[in-house]
Amino acid sequence: MKRVGVVLSGCGVNDGSEIHEAVLTLLALDRAGAQAVCFAPDKSQALVIDHFSGVETAEKRNVLVESARIARGQIRPLSEARADDLDALIVPGGSGVLLNLSDIGGQGTGGEVDADLRRLTREIHKQRKAIGFICIAPALLPKLIDTPLRLTIGTDNDTAEMIEDMGGIHVVCPVDDIVVDADNKVITTPGYMLATSITEAAKGIDKLVARVLEFTA
Repeated sequence: MKRVGVVLSGCGVNDGSEIHEAVLTLLALDRAGAQAVCFAPDKSQALVIDHFSGVETAEKRNVLVESARIARGQIRPLSEARADDLDALIVPGGSGVLLNLSDIGGQGTGGEVDADLRRLTREIHKQRKAIGFICIAPALLPKLIDTPLRLTIGTDNDTAEMIEDMGGIHVVCPVDDIVVDADNKVITTPGYMLATSITEAAKGIDKLVARVLEFTA
């Protein structure tokens, strides 16, 4: 059974992982007979948003503890993730990508990426294993892999410009499709950067998971 690392960044689109994208990823992996191995950084969230009101609160939450809600408790600290134990890596989107897996949300192109995510992604890439990033997560790739990559976040011009400023090669892509950098085994899809429904998001995510697993064959 293929073991695919899934890195989460909290629980909720506004301050953590986009829950639909995370669950769709887990579902697609399970349906394909692969095992999802979930990880998240064991650290405080950058901020906490009340998802009912949309307002930031003074509450403090831990990224790993919140991510465990999505993973039904089956999750480990990202610091424990090792490429040797995995066949591939997938990172769903959500604002937590820019807030908890990096500080690009506040610092822009000068921001840094979580050290454990950088280490794991580079190990996976060095071992020629597949990498799938969803929604806004592809914006981190130029910070994670030194080689210029073809990738997508959909059609958002500002984010595409930021990616290219960091050294990525942005490719416009519809919600139901993927962009594949075959030389580097990197697959990206827009997810909720474009999706207006969970069904739309699922189309691209299903394709991404399928291609990731094809590269593990």
